[in-house]
Amino acid sequence: QVQLVESGGGLVQAGGSLRLSCVASGRPFSRYAMGWFRQAPGKEREFVAAISGRGGNIYYADSVKGRFTISRDNVKNTVYLQMNGLKPDDTAVYYCAADSSLTSISYEYDYWGQGTQVTVSS
Repeated sequence: QVQLVESGGGLVQAGGSLRLSCVASGRPFSRYAMGWFRQAPGKEREFVAAISGRGGNIYYADSVKGRFTISRDNVKNTVYLQMNGLKPDDTAVYYCAADSSLTSISYEYDYWGQGTQVTVSS
């Protein structure tokens, strides 16, 4: 079992920045690829970014490339999502997830956090 707890969400103006964190507990963190997903009201959950267990491979959704950066600290058992240049369309609940393989497909992830709200005002 892996437990995930996100933090760092909040209200920010368009063009601003936020850094989300997700702390994992349970099995060795470096064995898991980590992903960030988001879900806006009335929309399906969508992929944002993912990083392999040791950080050597990273994927981004086209909608966030060049604005968001995913990283991880395997000593602190934490994955981060640095979000710059935020837009109102980025408003959503953001979830972190863990899986044994690096993937952008949500249903392939075995473990999920509870989510953190990000609201971007125009």
